[in-house]
Amino acid sequence: MKDRTRFKRYDGGDPLAAPVDLSEALDAIGEDVMAGYSPERAMREFLRRGSPDQQGLDDLARRVAQRRRELLDRHDLDGTLREIRELLDKAVLEERKQLARDALMDDDDRALREMTMENLPTDTAAAVSELSSYDWASSEAREAYEQIKDLLGREMLEQRFQGMKQALENATDEDRQAIADMLDDLNELLEKRQRGEDTAEDFEEFMAKHGQHFPENPQDLDELLDAMAQRAAAAQRMMNSMSPEQRQQLMELSQQAFGSPALNDALSRLDGNLRSMRPGEDWEGGERMQGEEGLGLGDGTGVFQDLAELDRLSDQLAQSRPGARTSDLDLDAMARQLGPEAAVDARTLQKLEQALRDGGTLRRGSDGQLKLTPKAMRQLGKALLKDVAQRISGRSGARDTRTAGAAGERSGATRQWEFGDTEPWDLPRSLLNGMQRRAADGEGMGRGSGPMLVVDDVEVQETEARTQACVAVLVDTSFSMAMDGRWVPMKRTALALHTLIRSRFRGDALELIAFGRHAETMDIEELTGLDARWDKGTNLHHGLLLANRHFRKHPGAQPVLLIVTDGEPTAHLEADGEVFFDYPPHPRTVSLAVRELDNARRLGAQTTFFRLGEDPGLARFIDQMAARVDGRTVAPELDDLGAAVVGSYLGSRRAGRPGGTSGGPSYGDWFGGRGFWVGE
Repeated sequence: MKDRTRFKRYDGGDPLAAPVDLSEALDAIGEDVMAGYSPERAMREFLRRGSPDQQGLDDLARRVAQRRRELLDRHDLDGTLREIRELLDKAVLEERKQLARDALMDDDDRALREMTMENLPTDTAAAVSELSSYDWASSEAREAYEQIKDLLGREMLEQRFQGMKQALENATDEDRQAIADMLDDLNELLEKRQRGEDTAEDFEEFMAKHGQHFPENPQDLDELLDAMAQRAAAAQRMMNSMSPEQRQQLMELSQQAFGSPALNDALSRLDGNLRSMRPGEDWEGGERMQGEEGLGLGDGTGVFQDLAELDRLSDQLAQSRPGARTSDLDLDAMARQLGPEAAVDARTLQKLEQALRDGGTLRRGSDGQLKLTPKAMRQLGKALLKDVAQRISGRSGARDTRTAGAAGERSGATRQWEFGDTEPWDLPRSLLNGMQRRAADGEGMGRGSGPMLVVDDVEVQETEARTQACVAVLVDTSFSMAMDGRWVPMKRTALALHTLIRSRFRGDALELIAFGRHAETMDIEELTGLDARWDKGTNLHHGLLLANRHFRKHPGAQPVLLIVTDGEPTAHLEADGEVFFDYPPHPRTVSLAVRELDNARRLGAQTTFFRLGEDPGLARFIDQMAARVDGRTVAPELDDLGAAVVGSYLGSRRAGRPGGTSGGPSYGDWFGGRGFWVGE
């Protein structure tokens, strides 16, 4: 059996390159999820957009469309007819020269020949046909005319077999006969397949005899059929794209290929077989070519194959079919049409999607939809927290630090570790304890003599006492938050604070409460994926009821109440559980909200309002509410909301008169009660 192992240039990019970085993708996906996109859609949107350092699917699709336009705007389809016309004009000119200078020629014969040259049809095909039996007096004219027949044959073969035009240049009669034999054998093989009589040995025998004519190096008959049908369909689309006059002339000229209609008959038989065996190919389409660069039949077929390949790439890049993945992208076709750099970009997108799906970032829930995993939520929260830390650090003059977070300032003393301790280990003391234990037990220090360290050896560094906090974060989810672009900053703030407490202050109890027309507690995943709500109503009363319930569950902790809102309370909860709404705010709605705020103060809550928006009426109302409970007001810009809320959690109340307001974030005095922290 003939060895047809195929090799190609490596196109997978730098094999030593680092794995794809998911942090940028996760940030973008998280932003879109917070804006209301599903994780699946958010991932696809990121793959479409790409990043500053990575082309996305849309960038590649634009390049595909541009390449397609370039092909259509550069070429026209009369290249072969133009070349035949030039050869015909050359033959006629050389013949006339010979007739003029041949003094020995019979005058009657000369007159007849000149009349033939003078009265040739203007139609190229008709002129070539009329001269088929003409006895040329000029050898140069005869050679030019024979080139017409040879060119037609080679172009027609090039339409079906790539590279045949060059291979048959200056071909002998034996070469042409070999091609005729190949066509006969190929048609017989295809017809055996249609009858269901072909075998693998038939294909192997055919390739052993004629394999040099198939640079695609097909491994079986199906691969051969696919390659030939695609090219034959491209040739048919090229013919469909020609004007009726061009098609008619080429059909007439094809009878002159290689001096007989045999080649045209064999190719017509081949086209019929391919069309019946691969009806799914595009045999009826066409294009409008608007350029000036003439295409021959062979080159034109190659261009139409390129156009079809570009259409397939465009469909793959659109990712519009159900279940479409970036793994569907044909990287070889991408490299052929757009270059190896585009193929590397496409491969990176494939790896990125695979890493997002399989690397613990996205998971498919019980409803079949993709969701962000807890791991992804932690990564996203850390990124948001780092941004918050940079904003706090930049405004307060604090230095970034990579010191591990402790529960408070270290006192210098140590004690034995107990279950639940989060303080850092004192490694020297712990190792010394292990050595003393081993010495007391009479154990040597050799390998395998027992554990170097056991749990009873571990000592931790004692820290100054730190007050446990019970934190209730109330976030306004009324329609104005979404309408005025505050929805995503609100979610980013909640996720940053949640990440800080869960990673650095695990002893604190956090409750996230969303209040719109009514209020409800939410876990961070639910709040992060919450779609914008367009119901009217700001039910601060209900939110405070839930916050006070949370405070009562933790009587030994310091209550911290953080309220993010952009509107006055316009709804409250009635005794029967129904929601009452009115605008402007009804006095009873305000009264009930104030009553629950007073209850929070009696429970010892330190209250901070984060006022969004510039409404003077809202500012006066919030200031009065804050003053009533000895709280304070912060009016941050949207970009600073996260830093303001996290800073308020970390710090003590702002120094100054009760109910003092802050026109903007000032974080320098917010680090007295919770300890200094800047994210790593």
